[in-house]
Order: sequence, then C-alpha cells, then structure tokens
Amino acid sequence: MVDIKEEEGKSTMVLVIETIAALMTAAFGFVAALAWNQAIQTALAQVFTNPEDPTGMFIYAIVITIVAVIAIILIGRVLAKYKALGNKKSGSK
Repeated sequence: MVDIKEEEGKSTMVLVIETIAALMTAAFGFVAALAWNQAIQTALAQVFTNPEDPTGMFIYAIVITIVAVIAIILIGRVLAKYKALGNKKSGSK
C-alpha cells in the first residue's frame, strides 16, 4: 500500500491535484516533443536525401542531446534558486 505523507500545510487532496497537474504538464510536453521530433526529422530528410546514410540522424541526436543537457542544467539552477528563496522565507517566519 502506498503511504501518502501530507506536506506541511497541504491536504491529501491538494497533493493529488498537484500531482495530476504535473502529470498533465509532462504529457503535453511529451506531445510537443513528439511534434518537434517529427518536424526536425522531416527537415533533416530534406537535407540528407540518402536514406541509407545515417549522418543526419547522428547530427540530430547530438544536437538534441546538447539542447537537452543545457535545458536540464538551466532548469536545475532555477529550481535551486527558488528552493533557496523558499528556505529563506520559511526560516524568517
């Protein structure tokens, strides 16, 4: 059985709604990523016309990996700043 621990000041219902909202946001992000994936692959197919040559897919994979790593680092930095601000506010009360 799953044990749901209530966070300070949050009811179980609020935690469930927050979780559902996070899952829905992730789902929309996934759909957008799939759309961009198809668009980029179509553009690369126009540039690299030989379907036997994997060069385009390797370039695509490398570029997407670099973008993903940069985005993850930036998101982590923003999250760390907001956590630090939240700790300062809760510590000053």
